[in-house]
Amino acid sequence: MSQQNINFTASESKESSVFKGQGDLSQAGEVLGEGFFAPVESDLVDSLLGRYQHTRAIIGEIAGAVTSHENTPAVAHFISGNLSGRRGGYGFSVGEVFDVTGAVASLNAAYWQEALNLTDVYEYMPNDRRNEWNEQIREMKAPDFEEATVRTTLSELLFSREKFFSERVDGIFRNLSGEHVTNRPEGFGKRMIMARVYDEWGGNNYQRTGYIDDLRQVIAKFMGRDPTSYRTTDKILQIARQRAGEWLTLDGGALRVKAFLKGTAHLEIHPDMAWRLNDILAFLHPAAIPAEHRQKPRTKAKSFALQSNLLPFSVLAELSELEIERTTPFQPNRWDEPREPITTNPYNRRFKGYRDGDKAARAEAEKVLMSLGGVRKNINALTWYEFDYDPTTAIQDIQLSGALPDQKTHQFYPTPEVLASLLLDEVAIQEGDKCLEPSAGMGGLADLMPMAQTTCVEISPLHCRVLEAKGFNVIEGDFLQWALETRERFDVVVMNPPYSEGRALAHLNAAAELVKPGGRLAAILPAGILFKDVLKDWSCSWSGIHKDMFAGTGVSVVRLVAYKPE
Repeated sequence: MSQQNINFTASESKESSVFKGQGDLSQAGEVLGEGFFAPVESDLVDSLLGRYQHTRAIIGEIAGAVTSHENTPAVAHFISGNLSGRRGGYGFSVGEVFDVTGAVASLNAAYWQEALNLTDVYEYMPNDRRNEWNEQIREMKAPDFEEATVRTTLSELLFSREKFFSERVDGIFRNLSGEHVTNRPEGFGKRMIMARVYDEWGGNNYQRTGYIDDLRQVIAKFMGRDPTSYRTTDKILQIARQRAGEWLTLDGGALRVKAFLKGTAHLEIHPDMAWRLNDILAFLHPAAIPAEHRQKPRTKAKSFALQSNLLPFSVLAELSELEIERTTPFQPNRWDEPREPITTNPYNRRFKGYRDGDKAARAEAEKVLMSLGGVRKNINALTWYEFDYDPTTAIQDIQLSGALPDQKTHQFYPTPEVLASLLLDEVAIQEGDKCLEPSAGMGGLADLMPMAQTTCVEISPLHCRVLEAKGFNVIEGDFLQWALETRERFDVVVMNPPYSEGRALAHLNAAAELVKPGGRLAAILPAGILFKDVLKDWSCSWSGIHKDMFAGTGVSVVRLVAYKPE
């Protein structure tokens, strides 16, 4: 296959506008900056054309042989014997089944789809154009897959990527609801409303949800991320419908969505994204967008922060297609004996299929499941993951946010099981003790504590979902702040606090204030605290030093069990 590398930049595309009286759509790509689109290998159709021509010739040969006067009676018996009892198969003649026109139409549609998939242009094509292409291919109205047509069409599509990007922004704006006053006619605002996102049965209206996918694609490009997969948007909007009325944060804070049962979706765009979208609209509609709406905000939003440590969309796509392995006996057919399931744990997940191109994404997605407490299981060639809680909401939260909790910021280092067991044995929780685990993470200590007696405080929303799924009473928030405000007191506090920047001592002192007189506190602490004067007037019992207990940190720790005076 011959290949030709062509570098496309915004300045090279000079397509004329498809909207009269507007700025040139292709020129709008110039606001994106030099090198915004990656180089593309454009000449990838040689072997595709060869296979097409070979298959088309075979179609002609088969049709000629089957419909010949000599063979038609015998072929008719194939149709009658094999298709007459099947839906849609009865009543076709040999000539209808082996009509060359229909076969070639199907062939053309299949090869045009494959040709589009050879490039990245489908990823940049706006929703309206995508729908047009899909309809032509679905209805088999694509032109003949001839070399001149294919090369010209693909070349034009590739050179139109910058124009498509601009059309995508314009298409999003044009399809906002005209019935809601929060949608601003002069450009993208923080709050936007899109109607008919869901159909009357609660399913996704794919003619409309494509615009939300377009918006995510544009924002992803602004953030320097790989393009989204439509299946991630499809799943996210399904989750939003399930959580109707709740604001959900997407893509690291770049976008928020709230679904309503009547089919409407409200969208909020981060100000840093909104001004860039308006900057493109200003090229398309020069007189419509006031200058103040296409300037970068001078101050950052206080409660609408952007995250940068986002998972690739390919990994999120893997997570969006997780399935639950069967947990009951099943019978493949009426002749076979029932087969026992490979697991009886209802809290399991397995990946759907396996594609060679997704090996790296699959490996990263597996790490995500294990970070949520999933345990990898194997039988022969089958692999699945088991949890001790329902992981549905936790996995969904990762799909929505696009990220795992920031380990460095939240200081989340799960408590090793051996340390947790030693500490809980020493603190000896009794029936009726009111217990607390501060900064609980995913409950490495709470898992060994009486669930009905235990409260967990945790700052990470994702970890709160895990704890809730396990059945704990959960308070979402910063423990130090909560400790200052709460009036609750506990018989037993068990903790493995954050260590960096003196936080271990701060958490220890805050926890001590929450212990009832005569109560006890058990903690895993950095070894350096062993030599500090802590918890004055308490009776303290220290363990020896444990080394290398937390992977990737090299920190040494000690166990403390302290009793508060009556």
